[in-house]
Amino acid sequence: MKPIVVINPNSTEEVTRGIDGALDPLRLEGGPPLECVTLKEGPPGIESQAHADAVVAPLCELIRSRDDSASAFIIACYSDPGLHAARETTSKPVLGIAESAMVTALTRGERFGIISILDASIPRHQRAVRAAGLSARFAGDVPIGVSVVDLAGEDEVFGKLVTAGRRLRDDDSANVLILGCAGMARYRKRLEDTLGMPVIDPTQAAATLAIGAVRLA
Repeated sequence: MKPIVVINPNSTEEVTRGIDGALDPLRLEGGPPLECVTLKEGPPGIESQAHADAVVAPLCELIRSRDDSASAFIIACYSDPGLHAARETTSKPVLGIAESAMVTALTRGERFGIISILDASIPRHQRAVRAAGLSARFAGDVPIGVSVVDLAGEDEVFGKLVTAGRRLRDDDSANVLILGCAGMARYRKRLEDTLGMPVIDPTQAAATLAIGAVRLA
């Protein structure tokens, strides 16, 4: 069976390794395999609309080059860069992790909150929520003030995630949380246990949907 190709559109290999590890529970006997790759042409972190726009062309070229050897593609960045262009590049399923996370969050709670990396991420996330028609189910978006390349700082980052999650839960009435960056994957289970509420890792959400699409094709 051909693999689902999970593309990290930034060039930070540590982020790709974190995504790969987070997908281990979804590596099922009989497949499809999950193959994580890094877009070498990407910036160290996609932290602005300009960053997101800049990776669209090389991302689509990577998808084009793998079209015959993949069963589906996942764009593993919460900005869903190039999602619609990628869907025009291939007839295979292409899933964006932000879209997938929001769809999944609707099945786990009434109001979802997003934990972002930076303040600058929030307008992009808000546009995605509006475009999906989900403003009525959106509790809020709280940044932790940490860049993509600094997400590996375990204790400090986790403390910030807990603070942001509690604010969304207690002040904004969120009852399900979305991690607003693929680089946060390693913290999902620990954060869920600490806060006592569902926490969605967006790449896991996209992979779950992609596996279903491939196996039912």
